[in-house]
Amino acid sequence: MIARHWRGWTTIENAGAYEALLKSTVLPALRLIEGYCGGYILRYEDPREVEFAVINFFESLDAVKRFAGSDCTAPVFEPDARKLLSRADMYATHYEVVHNSVA
Repeated sequence: MIARHWRGWTTIENAGAYEALLKSTVLPALRLIEGYCGGYILRYEDPREVEFAVINFFESLDAVKRFAGSDCTAPVFEPDARKLLSRADMYATHYEVVHNSVA
């Protein structure tokens, strides 16, 4: 299994809209990809901005490529999401999942 990790930041004002877009549009689209195994949206607020870390799980690197394309380290942006982000990682990191203790 592969875990794909990516981070993006919003202003405090845009955080709710960005989170809602992830939940209502991005995650449902991911569920349609063969080999997608679920994921997490993590949110961290500080006084200046809100950081979102997104971790998605895929059966294999081939499944990641079905989502992200042949350059699977490139981020994938929903057009409306890009408008809400103030900055973002310009790469995604992929980890081999070697242990899972989530119930």
